[in-house]
Amino acid sequence: MTTAESPATPAPRSTSEDTTDVERDAGVVKPHEEKTTPTGSRDPEHRSGAGQLPAPAVGRPETEAATDPPESGRTSIETFLVMFALCLALFLAALDMTIITTAIPTISSHFDSSVGYVWIGSAYLLGNATFVPTWGKISDIFGRKPVLIAAVIIFWIGSLLCAVSNSMGMLIAARAIQGVGGGGTIVLPNICVSDLFSMRRRSLYFGILGGVWAVASAVGPVLGGVFTTKLSWRWCFYINLPLGGVGLAILVFVLKLHNPRTPVRQGLAAIDWLGSVLVIGGTLMLLFGLESGGVQHPWGSPMVVCLVVFGVVAVVLFALYEAFVARFPLIPVSLFRQSTSIAAFVLSFAHAFTFMSGSYWLPLYFQAVMGASSLLSGVYLLPFVLSLSLASVATGVVIKKSGNYKLIIMAGLLVMTLGFGLFISLGHDRDWAKIIIFQIIAGAGVGPNFQAPLLALQTNVEPRDIGAATSSFGFLRQLGTSISVAVGGVIFNNEMQKQHDALARSIGPELADKFGSSDAAASVQAVGTLPAAERAVVQGAYWNALQKMYIVYTCFIFAGFLVSFFIKQKKLSKTHTEHKTGLKTLKHRTAGESGEESKGGQNETLLTETEREHGWRLIFMSVI
Repeated sequence: MTTAESPATPAPRSTSEDTTDVERDAGVVKPHEEKTTPTGSRDPEHRSGAGQLPAPAVGRPETEAATDPPESGRTSIETFLVMFALCLALFLAALDMTIITTAIPTISSHFDSSVGYVWIGSAYLLGNATFVPTWGKISDIFGRKPVLIAAVIIFWIGSLLCAVSNSMGMLIAARAIQGVGGGGTIVLPNICVSDLFSMRRRSLYFGILGGVWAVASAVGPVLGGVFTTKLSWRWCFYINLPLGGVGLAILVFVLKLHNPRTPVRQGLAAIDWLGSVLVIGGTLMLLFGLESGGVQHPWGSPMVVCLVVFGVVAVVLFALYEAFVARFPLIPVSLFRQSTSIAAFVLSFAHAFTFMSGSYWLPLYFQAVMGASSLLSGVYLLPFVLSLSLASVATGVVIKKSGNYKLIIMAGLLVMTLGFGLFISLGHDRDWAKIIIFQIIAGAGVGPNFQAPLLALQTNVEPRDIGAATSSFGFLRQLGTSISVAVGGVIFNNEMQKQHDALARSIGPELADKFGSSDAAASVQAVGTLPAAERAVVQGAYWNALQKMYIVYTCFIFAGFLVSFFIKQKKLSKTHTEHKTGLKTLKHRTAGESGEESKGGQNETLLTETEREHGWRLIFMSVI
């Protein structure tokens, strides 16, 4: 019978800016078990008390350290293959957020079901967002590689079921399964990169992952339109099968990360089940309410009000449980120790919230105001997509060379504020110079902050909390993406309804009921069929609503820029030490901030004052 592993006594706290191995600092790993690849000397100011780090090698010149070879004995080919597989998995999961948008009308017509207009997309986003925190904690317990492989397999199975669906109900259920796997496939590549590379070197790969995520989200509608018109809507899902299979094979045979071989029984016992139920249930209710409000049901309907209220209550209960009760919390309160960590979480939400307004609502502008087809609107979005992708990759290179992330974060947010502010003046005339230049400016601001705030976050948490921190960061990003669409829809519909009377006087009450209502977004294709005079009036109404929306988004990202002042710059170490996963690395509720083991009695149930303070910070953020 397998003996259960019990959590080891936590080590004195050392942040992952030095990427130290928590087990080595705790004294439970023998010297020959360490896998350390020094690529640069450590700065003495980053050593932490009793957990002091080894002195740099004597006589090693800085030029030698600057060569920065691949960590842990990996060859360049192995590094390339691993990153290719991680990028491929991330690309497919991000692609499925938007690839279906241009195919939804065809699918709904195929199954003769209007439900698909909402739930084909929502089912994936809901499954994706709600399970992200749980994926991170499970990978802490069972190891990154097996959990990532499991996520890819679930995503692959969901894609297969979507492709062969014979009813709308089956397709929606399959999309939910696909979303659950997609949540892990999106967040786990970032966690794997954190385990594979030093803090300084991982900035480059974070930049690449950010660029891949952005490209996939933006080109999805174009690919979906091509598949739907040239082949079949089912190819939106079939495409995942061969590509996902290739990525899965590479991960199985090439990815080398510590495998704790945690016994299933003990691992399952260590999962924060109640916390998972609260966060999944609360997020589902909240997003259900936001998705259906103003679309399927009025905002004041009992169903929408109950979903939103009970969703918020469940999230607050989750924060209370994580802060004061959970034995191995999904989101440790220690993540809220530093202002940098809190600011990074806020920026994750604010950045995703604003970015989504570009990739989701700009195509509506191109279709309604400029008269583009759904396929051509994706082409018009290319300046935005290309600039943000190049900016994301370039940011990784610059941070790797300079080690400075704070200035890049602040500069990116400032440029992003400028770019989205310029969208307010786009107008309803075809000024291609403004359309292209404004998109390039906005994209150049979006790109740097896909992953730079994550790097800032990781410099301020313990190595054993990297998985929880990264998954929490990803969870807030997915939440920001989902809420952005709902909030934008509320603003757009309200503004169109305000213009109903003016439209009725210009184009008649029948057309005003069609365009001056909550059906305005779904009626965009009908704009092009109107006579020139009436079309100009309707296009002006669409633009007025979109303009108000971008005023809100611009103010929101400017608030994010102000929050970025709370981020502190720290030196990024070039030394990589493999961080091990498993039960021994989990931080027990009774472990104090000093890292000393609690001794029986009351100490087993009481929290330190510092932990209480961090817990109230978590609760405050959940309420906000």
